[in-house]
Amino acid sequence: MAEHIEVRNVSLEYGAAPAQVLAVKDVSFSVRVSEFVCVLGASGCGKTTILNMLAGFLQPTAGEILIGGRPVDGRSRDTGVVFQDFAQLFPWRTARRNVEFGLEMRGVREGERSEAALRFLQLVKLERFADSYPHQLSGGMQQRVAIARALAYNPGVLLMDEPFAALDAMTRDEMQRLLTDIWQQTRKTVVYITHNVAEAVYLGDRVLILTPHPGQLKAEVAIDLPRPRDPLSEAFIAAQRKILGFLGSH
Repeated sequence: MAEHIEVRNVSLEYGAAPAQVLAVKDVSFSVRVSEFVCVLGASGCGKTTILNMLAGFLQPTAGEILIGGRPVDGRSRDTGVVFQDFAQLFPWRTARRNVEFGLEMRGVREGERSEAALRFLQLVKLERFADSYPHQLSGGMQQRVAIARALAYNPGVLLMDEPFAALDAMTRDEMQRLLTDIWQQTRKTVVYITHNVAEAVYLGDRVLILTPHPGQLKAEVAIDLPRPRDPLSEAFIAAQRKILGFLGSH
């Protein structure tokens, strides 16, 4: 079941005085159940820091984060996380066994785990590669396995940190289309980190724009375009221009 997210006046400082660095400053936003929200900004603006706080990997210096009405306190079992790095998969496990990992940690029986893993590999169109190891898969295929693994134990929220940034342009476009299909089938609540304006417009219901360091919420832009979206349409280009206007203003 998808969950809603509340981020309330969250700040985070790294380090100790006198060398403290303010990474995120007084950020507040909410994400509705089953909404796909993109967080956009320049490198170093705190996007990944916000995602790590949502995942429970980091604790805010101030403010609070609620997922499904419950405070995030340490690593949340109700969030699936997909990173940019291809090395997030276990190289000694096959695709199927990678997808099984979260279920295994929850004590799900072997036969049930295997069946669920195959079902999610089918969702990302990789069932034929269930017994392949990560080194035998392309970068895009590895990211598909990572998405399947994040979804397999049915988290309420999917957190994605620039998962397609290291892929070539054609593979990235293909992955964006696939992710849209998966989201429409699963209706997870998604928070997706990106620095790519076109990607944010293609994927998101709403785009949150952060200021440069320290990260503060500068603007929110609703993307009211039907899916599948046409990147060459006038409405798509107009949405990009609107976002670029916020990114360029001070």
